[in-house]
Amino acid sequence: MKPCILQLIESFNLGGSESQAVQLTRLLHESGDYRVRVACLDGRGVLRGAVESLGLGEIPEYRLTSFYDANFAAQLFRFSRYLRRQNVALIHTHDFYTNIFGMAAAALAGVPVRIAVRREMGKRAALKRRFERAVYGLSQAVLANCEAVKLGLIAEGVPERKVFTSHNGLDLSRLNLKGEGGRDQKLEDLGLPLVAGRPLVTMVANLRSVKDHATFLRAARRVHGRVPDAAFCLAGEGELLEPLRAQAARLGLARDVFFLGRCERVPDLLSATDVCVLSSASEGFSNAILEYMAAARPVVATDVGGAREAVVEGLSGYLVNVGDDTTMAERITTLLLNPAQAREMGERGRRVVERNFSLESLLERTHLLYDRLLATRFVSSG
Repeated sequence: MKPCILQLIESFNLGGSESQAVQLTRLLHESGDYRVRVACLDGRGVLRGAVESLGLGEIPEYRLTSFYDANFAAQLFRFSRYLRRQNVALIHTHDFYTNIFGMAAAALAGVPVRIAVRREMGKRAALKRRFERAVYGLSQAVLANCEAVKLGLIAEGVPERKVFTSHNGLDLSRLNLKGEGGRDQKLEDLGLPLVAGRPLVTMVANLRSVKDHATFLRAARRVHGRVPDAAFCLAGEGELLEPLRAQAARLGLARDVFFLGRCERVPDLLSATDVCVLSSASEGFSNAILEYMAAARPVVATDVGGAREAVVEGLSGYLVNVGDDTTMAERITTLLLNPAQAREMGERGRRVVERNFSLESLLERTHLLYDRLLATRFVSSG
């Protein structure tokens, strides 16, 4: 009988961790080597339909209100019973909250293989860090989505033998833009008709403080001084929308910065873009950077987390220090004024993604790890 593996997802909202988890679920199911199950802490979100379409059966929900109340204990025991009923051989969690809940319930249920994850570099509060260290102790493996995160885990005391790097994978077919035309029509469809005929600089990131859109806007003001017809698009939603609109207005960019909101047509947006930017103050391994590169667009990004594991400085893009809007603007301006160089960098980036970050390589890495851990645990328990 095929081993039963379970992916525990926090929600089905459109985010980096959730998208990677749903994508991996599909790949594992289509491989035919496992019986795949999915459970969640919150069953809402636009990605749920993608999982339901796989026909994996029920998607049980274990909604939490706290780590310290009676509901947590009740949901923990309920989930552990489900794991036993399904005879789950391996559980894979995908973020902080599913790490805590999933590793504890799986240990209680006696699931042989337990895989936790770390996707970010940011510091946690002391109490959260203690919780996380405890559940890493319950796991057989901790996946880091880049080498920088892996080194951080080891520095925190997680045994090196437990930590494995598994970079994000990307569906390249979604972002193969060669031969596609109709830029003005795509801009019209995206609600950006005023960008037609103008060079476009885009950043795809939800409007949260860690993404440091303020630095992007300061850089945009500098670029505008050298390339007056340049337009700037921020694709993403979040609580900082109005403060960022106000900043753009103060910088004299009210007619040049376009706030797109949540974008479900990222490939179309990138196909109309000349330079892609990420100004984050902290990242693990950015899905946005991979999408930029897969779309054959040059990247200007802050040198945080795993950015330099994807962007080859001076070849597929440029890396700048956090908060350095001056250098960021210089790099963007250079690319806008030298379109041949920009195209060459974009093509190099596409080749890097094809070689290192495809779905095929993600599935292969995951298969090898799962099979190794399953073999080890079942042999030792036998």
